[in-house]
Amino acid sequence: MKLSKLFISSLIICSAGVINASVPVYLDDSKPLEERVEDALSRMTLQEKIDIIHAQSKFSAPGVPRLGIAELWCTDGPMGVRPEVLWDEWEQASWTNDSCTAFPSLTCLAATWNPEMAALYGKSIGEEARFRNKAVLLGPGINIYRTPLCGRNFEYMGEDPFLSGKMATEYVKGVQSNGVAVCVKHFALNNNEINRHTSNPIVDDRTLYEIYLPAFKMAATDGDAWSFMGGYNLFRGEHASYNPILMNDILKGEWGWDGAVISDWGAVHDTETAVKGGLDMEFGSWTNGLTNGVSNAYDNYWLANPYLNGIKSGKFSEDELNDKVRRVLRLTFRTTMNRNRPWGSMGSDEHKAACRQIGGEGIVLLKNKGNILPLDPAKVKKIAVIGENAIKMMTVGGGSSSLKAAYEITPLQGLKNRLGKDFEIVYERGYVGDTLGEYNGVRTNQDLRDFRSVEELREAAVNAARNADVVLYFGGLNKADHNDAEDSDRLSMNLPYEQNELIEALAKVNKNLVVVNISGTGVAMPWVNKVPAILQAWYLGNETGNTIADVISGDVNPSGKLPYTYYANLMQCGAHKMGEYPGTPAKDKFGNDIFDMPYNEGIYVGYRFIDKNKLKPTFPFGHGLSYTTFTYGDASVDKKKGGLNDVFTVTVPVTNSGDRAGSEIVELYISDPKSSVDRPVKELKGFKKLALAPGETKTATFTISKDDLSFFDADRHEWVCEPGAFEVLIGASSADIRTKAGFTVE
Repeated sequence: MKLSKLFISSLIICSAGVINASVPVYLDDSKPLEERVEDALSRMTLQEKIDIIHAQSKFSAPGVPRLGIAELWCTDGPMGVRPEVLWDEWEQASWTNDSCTAFPSLTCLAATWNPEMAALYGKSIGEEARFRNKAVLLGPGINIYRTPLCGRNFEYMGEDPFLSGKMATEYVKGVQSNGVAVCVKHFALNNNEINRHTSNPIVDDRTLYEIYLPAFKMAATDGDAWSFMGGYNLFRGEHASYNPILMNDILKGEWGWDGAVISDWGAVHDTETAVKGGLDMEFGSWTNGLTNGVSNAYDNYWLANPYLNGIKSGKFSEDELNDKVRRVLRLTFRTTMNRNRPWGSMGSDEHKAACRQIGGEGIVLLKNKGNILPLDPAKVKKIAVIGENAIKMMTVGGGSSSLKAAYEITPLQGLKNRLGKDFEIVYERGYVGDTLGEYNGVRTNQDLRDFRSVEELREAAVNAARNADVVLYFGGLNKADHNDAEDSDRLSMNLPYEQNELIEALAKVNKNLVVVNISGTGVAMPWVNKVPAILQAWYLGNETGNTIADVISGDVNPSGKLPYTYYANLMQCGAHKMGEYPGTPAKDKFGNDIFDMPYNEGIYVGYRFIDKNKLKPTFPFGHGLSYTTFTYGDASVDKKKGGLNDVFTVTVPVTNSGDRAGSEIVELYISDPKSSVDRPVKELKGFKKLALAPGETKTATFTISKDDLSFFDADRHEWVCEPGAFEVLIGASSADIRTKAGFTVE
């Protein structure tokens, strides 16, 4: 067997137990990182420098074999490790040992409002990526929910930059504790899937800095993310993957970030702008990064031979190339060349438990009139389970986040596992939506074909509902096109497949109807006042059925809260009320067709727009109920006045006033009522999750600094905190403020 130079080097190093003095500095990971980077760079030829910054296969870059610098392998995430594909094709490699743990959607993670869950999630998925010897996990996605129609919302963390940033930071730290880099995506303004390659968001600087950048900044600076991915979209006429404003001025300049910028697959269109715009590594959907090219044509990439020839001709300087190579070397030494990173694990019992725990904390109880939930065996004997989503596996499909899961427990199976002994359970399909279960060669092997008519399906469901004590309806969206899926947006907020009509029919024959909505984003609920109980259940991965059964049975007391506003209709969303979604036709600098998309709503995204216009959504941002109740005491601020550099401490006691143990998420918003500029009514600047036994009281403590009180002054290009009176508003949701307190900045 022929051994690679890297493997031989590793044998020499490991057999000695310590680094031999004759080993080059770049291989000695006891040396400072920058010293190793400079040593490796000094030994590389021009060709090797070019090779290291572009792909050699679908998901890998070559490293430097002559110097023993390892290949860099990426894998899609961010909710599980993608199965292996062939070297130069998207077809499955047909491995038998690459089935992963499928974790809940990142929307579900955000709904936990619990940074500890984000850390557990990151650590767990990082262990699986490490076990598969991946260096870069392509995630998390933290683009802001600008519109509920975005097909990729289920991969993101909601509408608020503070919540998204805090959760993303802990996710990043968890993944990278395994010596696996995150690749935070899609930087930035990738807020729609329709026209995603040609959208040109028109955004003012204040909106950019206050809404669309903060989560990325937290991931880069607080989380120390080792790589970022640019988006397909444009920004001010230039593609995001090599946008000089985003990559050079902000990410690498203002934030002082030292990681590597990786293109989205096939997102590069020009050598000169890619070189100058801050891109460090080019990957592609096709072998030449652009079209269905000839096999193994990676040297045709924009950052391959065209870049090499440009340097040789004097068009580009080698200094620019060296900066890119340094960043790739840092990424390599932090990951695949780190001898001290742990071994990782795959499909462990701990990962299954993490999946179930995160899902249980993320499920949101939206409504529970009459306390129908949890189900009481003393009152309920027969349950009618209705809806396609009760039996449909959801880990396959949706785009690049599609997974080859080791197993998937459907909601119906989970209910039978937990409730089958106490209740009679009958099932009816009710509607037929998506019968496919295949993506890139991975199949669920479910046969969901049903040849009954719409009327026959509905009649059977209504009859089952009429004869049951309780109806559990499982509907919502799925991973098909125009649902929750990459590369297409939803066509409307309505539930597909005539589900609204079905729900209305069920509500007429049974007053004890529980709607379990499985989706990654909000849907219209015209029947909301006719249904007593609603659960938002997300895509929950391997343990879907068991997790939902945990909540319905009462084994788990729901504690999740919405990370986005549940609009009653699209006109409650600023992007649709004031914008030109999905854009108007225009031309880029090369004469190519693009779509200009003005963000006319500015900083008024989500609950900010709701507050400004005094609207009443179906459910507000931050909303979520429990099987117990919580009472808030009076908020207090440690000092009523302070200077610009002072930190204010805010406290509020919270008591579990019910008879069940439960957790309450305490939300803190800041209001600046007399600002010299237009500001939102309030903005989230803190949250705490408190676990409380019945009758127990705990104090939620927050610290407020100048950063939390500032707005971005575009003219001065800096954050400004104006002296004056501020108010803290603390509550159970953005619309349920329980207590307030004021203070003054002098």
